[in-house]
Amino acid sequence: MSDPGHVAVMADEVIEYMAPRPGGLYVDCTLGGGGHSLRLAQAMGWGRIIGFDKDPEALAAAAARMAEQTDLPRMEFEFIHADFAAVPTQLRARGWKHVDGAVADLGMSSMQVNRAERGFSFAADGPLDMRMNPEQELTAEQVVNQADERELADLIYQFGEERRSRRIARAIVRSRPLHTTAQLAAVVAAANRPVNRRRPGLHPATRTFQALRIYVNSEIDSLTDWLAHLPEWLAPEGRAVVISFHSLEDRPVKQSFRAGAQQGRYRVLTPHAVRPTEAETARNPRARSARLRAVERLASAGEGGEDGHLLHTAN
Repeated sequence: MSDPGHVAVMADEVIEYMAPRPGGLYVDCTLGGGGHSLRLAQAMGWGRIIGFDKDPEALAAAAARMAEQTDLPRMEFEFIHADFAAVPTQLRARGWKHVDGAVADLGMSSMQVNRAERGFSFAADGPLDMRMNPEQELTAEQVVNQADERELADLIYQFGEERRSRRIARAIVRSRPLHTTAQLAAVVAAANRPVNRRRPGLHPATRTFQALRIYVNSEIDSLTDWLAHLPEWLAPEGRAVVISFHSLEDRPVKQSFRAGAQQGRYRVLTPHAVRPTEAETARNPRARSARLRAVERLASAGEGGEDGHLLHTAN
């Protein structure tokens, strides 16, 4: 069943910067509920979209959503259960050399956040899981209960940018074993309450939960790998759009796009990060921290446009 509660962030801006062409081949690298794929399909009219997600529940929901679209008979969809770092490998395995565009929304899906049993949020009590791919072994509970104090402090600081990381790690170790999101949130809140008084509205466990989620799912490693290989499979004149939600994601995107421009690989379409409109954040408060960046792939020496990236010339 599709997820009617999931809203694609900055969908209008994605279409504006992607400028999808009828008959093209596009990749939704972080499929989620399929909102961006649907908007791309509607803008294209006919062509092919390949969606990637490491969460099989997201793939199923997106597939159901696309199956409901009886007004898109000329669109072809393919859904692949894989981390978005595996996009180039999966494309090559299917005979695709290049694609006309790619979008990556690095935010959490409402299907994950709103379900307590997935363990991503402290809004409702649930197991300390946080796995985007439930088939992987490592869980947040294992990290919280098995990592030593220094390792915990380092990952909370690195991936949560939490200044009180050592104090929080010490409190976690002293409170073991911890098995639920409510238990962990309470321990972190007790250790982090003084600094939180200066930032009303931000739960004192927010950054720690972010750090654990990023660590468990190797999110920064996947993003770095994806960015490094993007020029290899994005066709000349193809465009890539990335939506990030915090500086740990936005920084490598900005640096990679700028470096690619200096090397003559990209034309940067967004000199500064594009933010959602006030109207969108009013409708969808989760969009308020979104930042969008986009590039266009430039043709290098010896490259041309007819090398297999359009649907009718692919393979």
